[in-house]
Amino acid sequence: MMALPRILAPALVGVLLLALWQAGCVAWHVPPYIFPAPSAIAASLWQNLGALLHALRSTMAVTLTALALAVLAGTAISFLFVQSRAIEASLMPYAVMLQVTPIVAVAPLIIILVKDTFWSLVLCAAVIALFPVISNTTLGLRSVDPGLLAFFRMNKAGRWQTLWRLRVPSALPFFLAGLRVAAGLALVGAVVAEFVAGTGGRSAGLAYEILQASFQLDIPRMFAALVLITLAGIALTLATAGLSRRMLRGREPDA
Repeated sequence: MMALPRILAPALVGVLLLALWQAGCVAWHVPPYIFPAPSAIAASLWQNLGALLHALRSTMAVTLTALALAVLAGTAISFLFVQSRAIEASLMPYAVMLQVTPIVAVAPLIIILVKDTFWSLVLCAAVIALFPVISNTTLGLRSVDPGLLAFFRMNKAGRWQTLWRLRVPSALPFFLAGLRVAAGLALVGAVVAEFVAGTGGRSAGLAYEILQASFQLDIPRMFAALVLITLAGIALTLATAGLSRRMLRGREPDA
């Protein structure tokens, strides 16, 4: 019963906003090439559904591959950091640099150096999604119960035994929180990389569809592509949230 209001409340707000949007466009006779009404966006989405879904598949392939790469690399780096404070102090500033450097400044270099378009886009998106995995997982691996850590040391547990049997289970909620952030950032990185690369043809993603629609002043189609990006982001958020609830079931009542 508690889940129903959580679904209905944002749905009702969304319907109200769409109704106001539609009413405003009709009342003030706003041309669709300036700001399209929701009805014009829905019509364009239906008319171009095939092309837009193909673009969505391309964008999601880049996003999911980049997310997997960021999770693997970020987790491995976190395991390395937790082995030594000196290693973490030496390498963490470079991880922070990846986070604060605008991807639009780095993407052209990656696209030039990596000849394969798909993997260049993946690397650009992975760079954005990497830091939340590193920071959250490292924090989780270090946030262990001091009593349990002393118990492991008292029983002469090795470094790898302590890592796998104590630190990794303790870090799971932190890792999953980082995964939720990284999933959204991977989608943002994929779209930004597609904008920079301007890839067309069979590998065209939603960013290319937005660029083409803007060049042709087909603003409803541009908004339709934006709607698909938004829906993809919501789907990623729901998927990672569901994974968190499933893996943390019985551990954290409010997870």
